[in-house]
This record gives sequence, structure tokens and C-alpha cells, in this order.
Amino acid sequence: MIKQSFDNFSDTNAKGLTRKSFDNLLSALLVNEDNKPYHIPIQWKTHLFNLFDTNGDDIIDNQEFQQMWNNWIHTILEPTSALIVVDVQNDFISGSLAINKCEAGQQGEEVIPVINQLLDTIPFNKVFYSQDWHPSDHISFYENRTLRKFSSIEGKCPSNVNLYDTVVFEGPPQTRQKLWPNHCIQQTWGSLLHSQLKIVDNSVFIYKGTQSHIDSYSVFWDNQRLSQTNLDQQLQGLGVSDVYVCGIATDICVGYTAVDSCQLGYRTVLIDDGCRGVSDTAINQTKQQLDRNLAVCVHSNQVYHLVTGSDRRPELAYKMAIKQLDH
Repeated sequence: MIKQSFDNFSDTNAKGLTRKSFDNLLSALLVNEDNKPYHIPIQWKTHLFNLFDTNGDDIIDNQEFQQMWNNWIHTILEPTSALIVVDVQNDFISGSLAINKCEAGQQGEEVIPVINQLLDTIPFNKVFYSQDWHPSDHISFYENRTLRKFSSIEGKCPSNVNLYDTVVFEGPPQTRQKLWPNHCIQQTWGSLLHSQLKIVDNSVFIYKGTQSHIDSYSVFWDNQRLSQTNLDQQLQGLGVSDVYVCGIATDICVGYTAVDSCQLGYRTVLIDDGCRGVSDTAINQTKQQLDRNLAVCVHSNQVYHLVTGSDRRPELAYKMAIKQLDH
């Protein structure tokens, strides 16, 4: 539709889009589900025009428009979406590290009906489930602190370090680590996904934190970015443009996953009511960091229009243009 209307956006005497007609195109392209245009910052419009005007002649000609269509507009209209369901595991809901015992006092089980509704109603192209999958001697466990030499960042004597303190293990590699209760030990009840969480056909399971000497909050990388899962490789193989993230906990594994998704160039959406977190302060900081990375935070009732391309957010469009063209 927009491609067929290219001539309508072009000035009569121009061989393509001027800055004014490009602004008109943006107003038609970046709209909400009611077809109302979003506000687009002037600096974004200028940057976008300059990115697509590859020869710098102040006109987006037919050849440049074709590239813009193939590399940008087409994906905005027809995105390829993946849902990542992060760590909806027994230990985080009612087990040894249940988040209702943490500062924010949130109830982890409340994400389950939200996620199940998404899985029942939204046509994601692929669904991934992550699980913390720790060996019993994992570095993050408070009970294992004496297995490795460490120093306290607060200057405490090692014998006075408490649960939830952060320490630095000598390594190698040297590792800064918060000390958690034993949780999500491989093949135990606590490591299993909650029984009420829906598992869809042809979904993919990603296991993280599987090495004793290093923790992995993100579903993409370990905490020192020394090794990665195959999640990014699988997303690229599927041609995924948009990554939706939900689960437990907002300010830890969900947040780290969403930030890595942004940094890897995916258009990233945090499903707010499909997440629960540990600390109110850290949850807000996570959302602010995602905002700086051009991710969006939405309620689950907004996801359908995003996935189907009828709600086309400027942040996500701008993010993709920067990834594709701004090198």
C-alpha cells in the first residue's frame, strides 16, 4: 500500500522523496492501531532521511526508495516476532528463591495467566523458554561461597559475608557475584517450569547458568560475555526482527535479556504485566535503560497490534534503521 503510493508522497517535479514528502511518508507509516500518526522527534526524521539518502543529493530517489522498502518499510509492516519466556520456574515462584520474599514483594505466579493468554492469542513466529540450569556447585550459591577464594566489596571478613551480599571471586576469571540461595539446580523440582505455564508446540528451550564458575542472567550471554547460548543464532536463522520478553525477574534475567536483545539489534518489547521483579528501584532502572536503548514497554493487551504490524512504534522503526544503515 505504502509502496504503491510512493508517487503520492513525491513532489511533482522531484524524482523521489524530498524531506517534506519523506515526513509525510513517516506520518502514514508510523501509526498506532487506530491509524493515528505517532509524534516523531525532528532529529529522528532528519537522521532517517540522511540514512536513506545514500548519495547525499537531498532526494530519496527510486533506487534508494527500493532499498528503504526492502530493508526497512517491509519489516515495519510485516515484522517477524519471537517471544522469550524467561525463567518461569518453580524456585522463583514458590521455592528457594521465590521473588515474593524479595524487596518488591511481587507474586511470580501472576505472570502465568498473562503469558498463557499471549500464547493462546498472539501469532508469534517462534516461542523460546529459558531456564536457569545450575550445577550443584554453582558460583552464585551462598552455600558454595567457601569453595572459591573471594573478597567482600564491603570489606567484610569472609566469615561475615551474608546471603544477598556481593563479593568478588578471585577466578580466573575474576568474578563479581551476588550470593543467592541454592536455586534451579539441574533436574530438581525447583528448576522445572511451572506446571501451569503453557508450552506451545515447536517451541525451543534455552538453558543458562550451566557452568559452575560463572552466572548467566541473560538468555543470550553469561554475565562476563565470555560465552553465549545459541539464541541469537536461532533468531537470525528465523529472520526475527522483533523480540518480546516476559517472565521472572524484570530487573535481573528478564532485564539483562532485553538489554542484550537491544544491543544485538533486535527491535525489543518488554511485556510489563507479563513480568515480576525483585526490587522496585531496580525495575524502574531497567525500564529506563531499555528506553535509552529504543525498546518499548507495553501491556499485554497491546502486543497483538504490534506483532501484526498495525501498531508501528517510532522507537522500533528508528532502532531498526540505525541497525541496518548507521555504521
